[in-house]
Amino acid sequence: MEVKLLILDVDGTLTDGGIYIGSDKTETKRFQAKDGLIVRVFPKLGIRTLILTGRYSDLTQIRADDLSVSFVIQGVGNKVEALGKFMLEHNIAPEHIAYIGDDLNDFAAMQLCCFRACPNDAANEIKKICDYTSPLNGGQGAVRDCCEFLLKKTGKYDAFLKTFDVVHNCI
Repeated sequence: MEVKLLILDVDGTLTDGGIYIGSDKTETKRFQAKDGLIVRVFPKLGIRTLILTGRYSDLTQIRADDLSVSFVIQGVGNKVEALGKFMLEHNIAPEHIAYIGDDLNDFAAMQLCCFRACPNDAANEIKKICDYTSPLNGGQGAVRDCCEFLLKKTGKYDAFLKTFDVVHNCI
């Protein structure tokens, strides 16, 4: 399996699913730094990243920019259609796509991909189609865990560690 694209859902996957809105209508979300660390490294490993989310949020774009996410598609009503269009525009086949999602609106799009993973608190229907279910919940390091599993499965985990000089310093 050669993964060239990692798709990430946001609410419930990169976050705990909570949407916090203040009385001034200011929205906040909680993202896990450990998830961000590994997402930021994926392009160095030859894997582009795509955030594909049903909800639009300025915070999602801010976080995506901070992590150097390759592509961001927000406010998607039908993720299968959006993914199909993306695959055509970027000439990428489903057998090169990994997807980490958590809820029913991810289900059909996830089924198109060669590798599927989810947080522990994902919908049962999502868990049933996944190649890997993290023991961690969304927003609690599940993306990091799923990504590490994927990198180990594809033989790229040592390359990930080398980006931090971990292998050299542990010898």
